[in-house]
Amino acid sequence: MTIDAFIAGFAEEPGYLDYARVGPLSTTAAEEVLAFTQVLQRARHGSLDAFLEQDGRLRAAASAVSGVPAERIVAQPSTTQGIMHAMFGLTGSVLLSAGEFPSLTIAAVRAQEALHTVQPVWLETDHGKVTPGQIREQLESNVAAVAVSLVDSRTGYLCDIEGIRQVIGDRLLIVDAIQGFGVVDAPWEAADVVLSGGQKWCRAGWGTGIMLLSPRALERLTPVFSGFTGTEEDEPWGEVPPPAPDARAYRVSNLDPIAAARFAAALEEIDRVGVPVVNQAVAERVSRAIELADEFAIAVASSRDERERAGIVVLEPPAEQVTLLTASLHNHGVTATTRLGTVRLSLHAATSEETLEMLRGAFVSYNTAASY
Repeated sequence: MTIDAFIAGFAEEPGYLDYARVGPLSTTAAEEVLAFTQVLQRARHGSLDAFLEQDGRLRAAASAVSGVPAERIVAQPSTTQGIMHAMFGLTGSVLLSAGEFPSLTIAAVRAQEALHTVQPVWLETDHGKVTPGQIREQLESNVAAVAVSLVDSRTGYLCDIEGIRQVIGDRLLIVDAIQGFGVVDAPWEAADVVLSGGQKWCRAGWGTGIMLLSPRALERLTPVFSGFTGTEEDEPWGEVPPPAPDARAYRVSNLDPIAAARFAAALEEIDRVGVPVVNQAVAERVSRAIELADEFAIAVASSRDERERAGIVVLEPPAEQVTLLTASLHNHGVTATTRLGTVRLSLHAATSEETLEMLRGAFVSYNTAASY
């Protein structure tokens, strides 16, 4: 598939720069929903068997995109549930930044409160950036795992998980990949647990998630809340068998097959075009947004280095002008996120010239108003 064919599957209105919040459904994912909903609506004889195939389809698609074998992948209803599995399954201390997205920090604290087998160790960072050097300086002997976001949702910083792996040795590396999966060509083999959902950059909607596990993670983690579908028995009537020895152990119940079909279809499309190709298209559009911000002297707080960024650009106007910039974007039909004194733009492969011109118009209005 060409990048142009991939871009043709984006149907959102011009002005959308908020993929880090939610990615509008791809045409492929939307069509998958319609097709399977109609199958479920009619329930013709034999038609429901197709729903049973979606778990395997999703794991195969995630395997193709990540390079992780399908038997080490398990579907999840969300990134956060996968993170809860990982944190509750740990024994020992986990090193992470208190500035991480709350899915990580709250899961670590809840696991500590409930089981008393996990101890969060709070990493001091450089303005939210988690680097191998900081981890090396603060790594204690009792740390069993390190948890990090692949892309920080507030700063847009793309962390060096390969460098982190070299620093932490054989400790577990847990990666929340929701802000990069599908658009970042990451070395997934460096991580032990990778969690992602499909509702952002993969454009597959809510209720979609995956958990990728290394052999080391399968050996060391305990599947604390493993449900009846997490065993090797299809229907374990009259017995309580142990959790399955592979990724299946991290299933709680049957997955939503229509959600799985949506996510699988989106990942299959990404695999056909190739993550490196998508990543290059995203990088070009991010550079354009940064150039526009520079043209209008709007401070860019996120990294300009392609090696340290994905699809997020963070603007940091003077505190008294944040509302003005937000209003200018709104008035020009640009969808973005304002949070904690910054404005976050998030651009995908299909961000169009029209959208960039709308962004330029918003900057012109902001600049004009700010000068008075």
